[in-house]
Amino acid sequence: MSKFTKEMVDDYASKLLIGLTEEENKLVLDEFDAIDKSIDKINEIPNISEVIPMTHALDDFEFNLREDIAEESIPIAEALRNAGKIEGREIEVPKVVD
Repeated sequence: MSKFTKEMVDDYASKLLIGLTEEENKLVLDEFDAIDKSIDKINEIPNISEVIPMTHALDDFEFNLREDIAEESIPIAEALRNAGKIEGREIEVPKVVD
């Protein structure tokens, strides 16, 4: 597995529209390094690929899935009635990213 580099973290941060300082970049790299070391330790466990994945942490966990029934929904006009600015079937929301 390839290790993360400063350039990779900067590229991902740019794609996510977040800016990282040099200190934050180093913090992220240190965290990724710790995660990589943990994964490497897990991969050292003999026969790890033969372990059956758990579906839940508790052995006595019981669940009942409800039947998936399509139901009539409310009209779109009624759903948009309390919205602020609407255009057609869309709601205008405040911009949260510069």
